[in-house]
Amino acid sequence: MSSSARRLGAHELLEAVIDPGTYLSWDEPLDHSALSPEYQESLAAAAERSGCDESVITGQARIGGHDVALVVGEFRFLGGSIGRAAAGRVVAAIRRATAMRLPVIAATSSGGTRMQEGTPAFVTMIDISAAVVAHKAAGLPYLVYLRHPTTGGVFASWGSLGHMTIAEPGALIGFLGPVVYETVNGRPFPEGVQLAENLVAKGIVDAVVPTEELASVAGRALTMLGASTEQHVHPDPTSTTTDDEHWQVAPYASFPEPSDEEIDQVWADITTTRRPDRPGVRELLRHAADDVIPLNGTGHGESEAGVLLALTSFGGRSCVLVGQDRRYQVEQSMGPAALRESRRGMRIASELGLPLVTVIDTPGADLSPHAEEGALAGEIARCLADMTALTVPTVSVLLGEGTGGGALALLPARRVVAVEDAWLSPLPPEGASAIVYKDTEHAALLAARQRVGARQMAQDGLVDVLVPLRSPAHEDVEGFARDVAAAIASAIADA
Repeated sequence: MSSSARRLGAHELLEAVIDPGTYLSWDEPLDHSALSPEYQESLAAAAERSGCDESVITGQARIGGHDVALVVGEFRFLGGSIGRAAAGRVVAAIRRATAMRLPVIAATSSGGTRMQEGTPAFVTMIDISAAVVAHKAAGLPYLVYLRHPTTGGVFASWGSLGHMTIAEPGALIGFLGPVVYETVNGRPFPEGVQLAENLVAKGIVDAVVPTEELASVAGRALTMLGASTEQHVHPDPTSTTTDDEHWQVAPYASFPEPSDEEIDQVWADITTTRRPDRPGVRELLRHAADDVIPLNGTGHGESEAGVLLALTSFGGRSCVLVGQDRRYQVEQSMGPAALRESRRGMRIASELGLPLVTVIDTPGADLSPHAEEGALAGEIARCLADMTALTVPTVSVLLGEGTGGGALALLPARRVVAVEDAWLSPLPPEGASAIVYKDTEHAALLAARQRVGARQMAQDGLVDVLVPLRSPAHEDVEGFARDVAAAIASAIADA
């Protein structure tokens, strides 16, 4: 199948791949009544266009006689974007498959996080990744089929965690979609880099497999992985599983339209944290750490200045620190090596039984062909997976800027501390505005609607501790550092 060939929708893919008559949907009707009328209209139009009620459908079936759980994306539903309802559906399906000891096949097709829902939807990539990690820890296969297109947060989380990852021929697969890249950077992304065949050549994807061969390849893999029908009880598709209520996705409330004051506050915070004299992780350590022993590199011949790795102590509490260093990211964006170095810090913390502290402060990860071919998306996914699997106390600190997957990679912690003017966003606000409104003039409004600010995140239960600012951080660097350090020490004790 060429890149110009017609792509199959979610239901069409199921019909082409599964054993006839074996599909049992796990999806319950979704309650959108609390959402804004405008958003409800968009969802209704997407449902009519795609034939699906959300951007993913889930269920179980047989492929080549093997019982499997299925998570299938539908790009025709708002670009396959993942909002909170879609994420909840994926998490529920993976957890259900784990409980039933079914292998999971995820067939992705998505542009990433749903812009209408912003940060609350963005952080659900952590929830999905955690469910995948638990599934794999149970000794169960997790196989991924990357379909055209798969980009953004989906590729940088559960799309890159498969035991085996194959792709549709000619599929566009990348960390940042080419439309988003051109919108943000003003120039097109080089052709051929984000192509399935190129990712196979670079060792990021295992193979390219046409849809007509997918059932055969999946069946062979499941046989070798021991996922035979003898190990599972396949329920009668006409019956109802007794645990259905446990796996239903709970309805969620809509967020109110932000006030003018809230819009101004969020945008002022974004502007302030972007100042070149904003103190970062080095100032935090210089003014408030008991002691610091720097470490360097991945241990495998790579080192990147955008991340600082160290053994340190706050308030008498020793820890391993992984901090994004804003000073060096002005000249060189954070790339795959920085994330591999971060994962080294996670391993050290686990092996020594020390708390892990991650400091998030980044304008975003590297958006270059080199980063794509260096498995940037996969490294973000593996950071998410590694952090969610840690058993030592973990604390994440939103120190300032928090743009995109590079920020999300260090967020999954038992305790999340945020300076009150910090923020976390799926994209730079200007980029998100350009996508939604075709201009950058709505950046402040969209940032507030997406609830990117630390104060909003605290209200939404995404931040545990807000560190108040007695004065702007750049005006009292030492006081800022000491207040953040005190919050870290307290959070370590609570983690």
